[in-house]
Amino acid sequence: MTSELSNLPTAEQIRRAPKVLLHDHLDGGLRPATVVELASEIGYAGLPETDPDRLGTWFREAADSGSLERYLETFTHTCAVMQTREGLFRVAAECAEDLAADGVVYAEVRYAPEQHLEGGLDLEEVVQIVNEGFREGERRARERGHRIRVGALLTAMRHAARALEIAELANRHRDLGVVGFDIAGAEAGFPPTRHLDAFEYLKRENNHFTIHAGEAFGLPSIWQALQWCGADRLGHGVRIIDDIEVADDGTVTLGRLASYVRDKRIPLELCPTSNLQTGAASSYAEHPIGLLRRLQFRCTVNTDNRLMSDTSMTREFEHLVKTFRYTLDDLQWFTVNGMKSAFLPFDERLAMINDVIKPGYAELRSEWLFRQSVATTAPSSGSDAE
Repeated sequence: MTSELSNLPTAEQIRRAPKVLLHDHLDGGLRPATVVELASEIGYAGLPETDPDRLGTWFREAADSGSLERYLETFTHTCAVMQTREGLFRVAAECAEDLAADGVVYAEVRYAPEQHLEGGLDLEEVVQIVNEGFREGERRARERGHRIRVGALLTAMRHAARALEIAELANRHRDLGVVGFDIAGAEAGFPPTRHLDAFEYLKRENNHFTIHAGEAFGLPSIWQALQWCGADRLGHGVRIIDDIEVADDGTVTLGRLASYVRDKRIPLELCPTSNLQTGAASSYAEHPIGLLRRLQFRCTVNTDNRLMSDTSMTREFEHLVKTFRYTLDDLQWFTVNGMKSAFLPFDERLAMINDVIKPGYAELRSEWLFRQSVATTAPSSGSDAE
């Protein structure tokens, strides 16, 4: 009984566990009700549904196509309502609130400033407004007894030609709430090497960046992101599994790229539910995270797009616990990996690990002792009444 109680976290324990989130898109995490209300306020008539519940279902079903390109089409509607100061501020504040309520203590949330200019805002204003929204969301979370710190990642779209401009923007705001840079969008036909000038600039400025790679396109995308561009982390990186061979007897052989990724401790921003939707994995049981965790790659668990995937960090962990029988120790391992890989100064990462994450999991692990104590010391039926 003690082993079962201590090793299998409950849904409530998972929700309360401190979590770290490195891969979450601001325009992929809106509340359905917020989308409806903002659309009404600005006169956007393109929503497929105006009832929040039905709209949430539409987003999830539209994203369940097995195609990354189809998945990305859903962002037309969320970006449409994020073109004003009020819309951006509200979405950012609610993002921080929702993550904090889910037990996330540190998050890096990414968005593409170039996609929020249709209402007359400029790039600088977009970044300032989103940062203000994150700070407001952190404040509201504290009032509810939750603690969270949110950093922004500025994303350039890989099919556009503004990567250097966005990289410079990220560098200007690096001490004002922006912690790094990213490129995103469809991988096929748009290799990261098209944006070498941006990555070279960031390296000269000693700044951090991650690259969406190895989600839909495979090993060449990962190799270019690392060896040509110099990425600190891999956004998804799930296709590194293509360079790992598992023999019939269970023997595992790593190719040179997979060995390099593991040896260099390059973080993988894995997003299990999203990967199922885009066809990068066929089921949770078949998701490479199981093997990659066993082989001690630097795995992190992430949500990608909470609206489109109808998910949260709690739900992602619940799927992994159910599928792989992961314990609180496993969840802590993923969480510490995330904090180690965050784009924060070393001393702040260490403090978060030692003062927030480890104590939080230690408290959760101790709870079975008290439950067992209550069970073993309870009076026998009817003894007190007599």
